[in-house]
Amino acid sequence: MLMKTPAQSLTEQLAVRFADRIRSRLLAPGARLPSVRQCAQQHGVSPSTVVAAYDQLLAQGLVQARKNRGFFVREMPTPRADGQSSETKTAAARAGGGASPINATALIRGMFHKVSNKPHPGMGVFPPDWLESTFMPAAVRKVTGTRALQDFSLQYGEPMGDSSLRRVLSQKLASLNVHADAEHIITTVGATHALDIVSRTLLRAGDPVMVEEPGWAVEFARLAALGMRILPVPRRADGPDLEVMAKYCEVHQPKLYVSVSVFHNPTGYCLSPGSAHRLLQLANRHNFHIVEDDTYSHIAPEHATRLTALDGLQRTIYVSGFAKILAPNWRIGYLAAPPALVEPLLDTKLLSTLTTPSLLERALALCIEQGQLRRHAERIRTRLDAARARSVKLALGAGCSFAAEPVGLFGWVDTGVDTDALAQRMLDEGYLIAPGALFHAARAPSTLMRINFTTTQDAAFWRVFSRLKASG
Repeated sequence: MLMKTPAQSLTEQLAVRFADRIRSRLLAPGARLPSVRQCAQQHGVSPSTVVAAYDQLLAQGLVQARKNRGFFVREMPTPRADGQSSETKTAAARAGGGASPINATALIRGMFHKVSNKPHPGMGVFPPDWLESTFMPAAVRKVTGTRALQDFSLQYGEPMGDSSLRRVLSQKLASLNVHADAEHIITTVGATHALDIVSRTLLRAGDPVMVEEPGWAVEFARLAALGMRILPVPRRADGPDLEVMAKYCEVHQPKLYVSVSVFHNPTGYCLSPGSAHRLLQLANRHNFHIVEDDTYSHIAPEHATRLTALDGLQRTIYVSGFAKILAPNWRIGYLAAPPALVEPLLDTKLLSTLTTPSLLERALALCIEQGQLRRHAERIRTRLDAARARSVKLALGAGCSFAAEPVGLFGWVDTGVDTDALAQRMLDEGYLIAPGALFHAARAPSTLMRINFTTTQDAAFWRVFSRLKASG
């Protein structure tokens, strides 16, 4: 609820609130602002106050009015080498029937733009206090003795990544039945960088690529930014819809399929052995590669079905990292690839980052080698199980249902209301949620949302959620 103050009128406060969200991209380009009536009710002000605030946003060039449709966030034009602005390009795409811009950056920006001190159920990370440890600083101190620090700092690291880390990663993968020699492993600046290296190596702008839907919002946005044609593959509980994939293969001949086999984001689904075998047969028959993103391997059971384990790094490329479980700011990820692809993938890495930070890679190798990462992951899993049980109980009590069995870090929750609209109202209360539309290639209204079990244990969040859901 807005409160009039001597320094700022209600109109100014409302305009500033929306302007901040637009500039920080928490309100995405093309997003529709609440109707005047809805906005007045949500903020406890008169319709004339809302009209005046929207007029200020219009004057600042942040929104545009569309006759009989309302107010929409403007695309911010950016100059391009071909002389067209991004706004012109987007308008042309829409006129030609293209999909609306896929926006995942609002979710990413929410990680860095502090909306409030409240937990953020839409975020895809563990809370910082869950990741605190004493062994990581100790490992860094151990590898940064005076001489070692000079050696690491005054020269580039190994192009493929620190050899001690790659050796330890090879041993770690063996425990998952993924057999990759150290010379087939390349370290990266996080798992997202690994996915980017694979895409830039195997694909060219305009190439079709199959991606699971619902799927990771950032992956849709990243591939779209590279100019790829996204072919959404419906994800089922046991794996991808193989009939849809087969049709794509016959018509489009895609070169790549991006998959999260274990604790799929956002549903939590795990691939079944039968589906995995049929998928690999399809890949061999139609000559496409599969990049398997195993970002959640640290909280997943070792016996879970992984395509890479069944395939033996022939058609598959394995990707994982440590940002989720250990140290987000260390930005250490890696990929394991078929021998024939190692050199092309390494070339792409060299063109993008030259090398990766050896000092942190060596420290991580110590953490893994001494068993500290394994024990840390076990503690996280135990704590996550308790958090999930509490979050599920609260969600059900708030009138939600689960569209998929609640496992892993995320819950795929059916709220019964449009979560795009709900997201903006929750933002007014200081909570950032992830609406279901974000997890589809072509954004469309959805009653689903993804919740993070670690940040939805708070009954206060569900009380606000229930109130706003009922008032909507």
